[in-house]
Amino acid sequence: MPNTKLLYLENFTLLTSEAKVASVLEENRRTIILLDQTIFYPQGGGQPYDQGVIESSSGKFLVEEVRFVDGLVKHIGKFESGNFQVGETIRCLVDEERRMLHSRIHSAGHVLDMAVTDLKLNWIPGKSYHFPEGSYVEYAGSLEGLDKEKLKTDIENSCNKFVAENRETKLLFVDDKEKMKAVCHFVPDYLPEGKPARVVMYGDFGIPCGGTHVSYLPEIRNITIRKIKTDGDNIRVAYNVAR
Repeated sequence: MPNTKLLYLENFTLLTSEAKVASVLEENRRTIILLDQTIFYPQGGGQPYDQGVIESSSGKFLVEEVRFVDGLVKHIGKFESGNFQVGETIRCLVDEERRMLHSRIHSAGHVLDMAVTDLKLNWIPGKSYHFPEGSYVEYAGSLEGLDKEKLKTDIENSCNKFVAENRETKLLFVDDKEKMKAVCHFVPDYLPEGKPARVVMYGDFGIPCGGTHVSYLPEIRNITIRKIKTDGDNIRVAYNVAR
């Protein structure tokens, strides 16, 4: 089966689209819909999955979970009514409120990277968690000689300075890691396989990322730094966005 075309990678503002049913499966007592293309974001990169509805004149499917497996996006959930046939054209509708919240939180995590760079802390970004509860970004670096409370205030102020700027989010697709390094502050050794290599640009600040984002940074609203602490060999910066 051909890989699912990832429409959200090309345009993360799409919340409705058409697609064709590639397969309807049952797996572990749950129904899975495979489509030729999708706007639903599958969980990954520290960002939760989308939810929403897939519907046609034949049926209505409630999307409860979305996963990316071996090039295919699995829309996992249940039929509220009817069923779909392979080859049928359906309509996808993403839950807008959930998508926007996750996009704001995810974008705020990358603004945190901008603040760390702005403050010349020389930390290297690592694991991130962009869920509504307990959002954080981890960095390899040191807190030696730093006042954590002052640092928390400085990072928060720098984050909100960037949020206040009307920077537009733009997307670049690159075909190798060296080109990515030319436009990004940091490129991790590992990049997910099976997805196009994409760089998210906030003005002149580039981040390799396949998630969804705000169109302009002020849409994030206010960022609060909850806590800075060491976690093993890493520094964990926990943050919130205004609800």
